[in-house]
Amino acid sequence: MSQKPSDTTLAPATTLDRSDERVRHDDSMMAMVGAFIDRVKSGDLGMLPVAVGLIVISTVFSLLNPVFLAPNNLVNLLFDCATVGIISLGIVCVLMLGEIDLSVGSMSGLSSAILGVLWVNNGVPFAVAIIAAIAAGAVIGTVYAVLYNRLGMPSFVATLAGLLALLGMQLYILGPSGSINLPYASPLVRFGQILVMPDWLSYLLALVPGAVIIAKGLRTRQQRAAVNLSSQPFAATAIKAVVLTAALEFAVYYLNLGRGIPWMFGLFVAIAVVLNYGLTRTQWGRSMFAVGGNREAARRAGINVRRIYLSAFVLCSTLATIGGILSASRLASSSQQAGTGDVNLNAIAAAVIGGTSLFGGRGSAYSALLGIIVIQAISNGLTLLNLSSSLRYMITGGVLAIAVIVDSLARRSRVSHGRA
Repeated sequence: MSQKPSDTTLAPATTLDRSDERVRHDDSMMAMVGAFIDRVKSGDLGMLPVAVGLIVISTVFSLLNPVFLAPNNLVNLLFDCATVGIISLGIVCVLMLGEIDLSVGSMSGLSSAILGVLWVNNGVPFAVAIIAAIAAGAVIGTVYAVLYNRLGMPSFVATLAGLLALLGMQLYILGPSGSINLPYASPLVRFGQILVMPDWLSYLLALVPGAVIIAKGLRTRQQRAAVNLSSQPFAATAIKAVVLTAALEFAVYYLNLGRGIPWMFGLFVAIAVVLNYGLTRTQWGRSMFAVGGNREAARRAGINVRRIYLSAFVLCSTLATIGGILSASRLASSSQQAGTGDVNLNAIAAAVIGGTSLFGGRGSAYSALLGIIVIQAISNGLTLLNLSSSLRYMITGGVLAIAVIVDSLARRSRVSHGRA
């Protein structure tokens, strides 16, 4: 008679199965690490250069002046990031199409002038004045799109002409006084200078990215399992979410030791998240990448290329007006100097340093977010060292040149590896 297998006979097989699972898990993790290394070697650098740059910049400036990493100094840095950062988000849109907008600085200055004249001088409610300024930005973006789509005028020439015209309009609107002070006690100025999030809300919002990563990871695994496709180990997704959440929670804790997270920076991040969703999860975003990668192929695929260019130019000018309004609220004034100086340089440099390609077809809303932090960190650190603005321009220009060189080399590597 056959005997029923005992528990002792099953134990070795069970142990072996668990060992096999651990081996497969380790192999999957090693495969993921190997895939990441291969992507980097093939030129798909992602956010790696800007992350390394931030670490180097923070280390150098903190060694030269410990105040650089003080909580309140970092809070001021976030306030300053929001104004030009929102302008840089618009630059990402046009750069992804291989175009450029050189007038974003002048557009931001004009929007602040419209706000000051309508609100302070003419007594128009500030909400109506803000809407009027944003509408002006949308009109200017439409003009650029018409010049490009209908007349074939290069965006470089059209926006360069716009830079001069908008600057002239700004000076004309402000008149002989050249400056309009905004009411310091108004909600708009308080928003740009002193309002910060409650501690509990900032801690809660820091949990959101990790939760989104977990949810997306589970959804992707379910979708791939439904069609019998393999997927990466869930442990890798969980580790990524835990590490990101821990980093964000620590950042929030450290900033809350000072004044806290500015609402204005929160608005900047919210706009970046919405734009990133539009670029990665909508038909419009896929069309943006397609047109930037190969305009003729996109046209033959049935994409309305002219409409894509129109949306990019309008979005760029509109975001420039929002940045100009926030700049006015930050400075509590509308002046002839608004939008001049290094606003254009910083907005374009932030997008490029963050990883948006000058050749079109590659970019991310988060590139502007990380890029402007790099730019403002350099500016803030040099200011703390009492160095002249001439050095700041030279160093920022050098960083921009390095970013373009890295982009060019990465693009060449992608072409050679068949990933362009």
